[in-house]
Amino acid sequence: MDPVQETASLMELMVKALVDAPEAVRIDVVSGTQAVIYEVAVDPVDVRRVIGRRGRTADALREILTNLGSKAGRRFMLEIVEPQR
Repeated sequence: MDPVQETASLMELMVKALVDAPEAVRIDVVSGTQAVIYEVAVDPVDVRRVIGRRGRTADALREILTNLGSKAGRRFMLEIVEPQR
């Protein structure tokens, strides 16, 4: 399996474990030549859970992506999409 898709599956699994509405989790992958952006969209109520206190949860997810990206020889980045109200 492609490392980009494997990482997307892992991100989906981790984010679904964090939120109250796992059915609303959506991970969109935007691939470029050097970087891959994982856009995470969750229910508006769960955004705070994904970001965490002072952004610690989001930073931890970004750290995991950085390590997986370096292993794959690409730059993986996390973007939390603002929900539409």
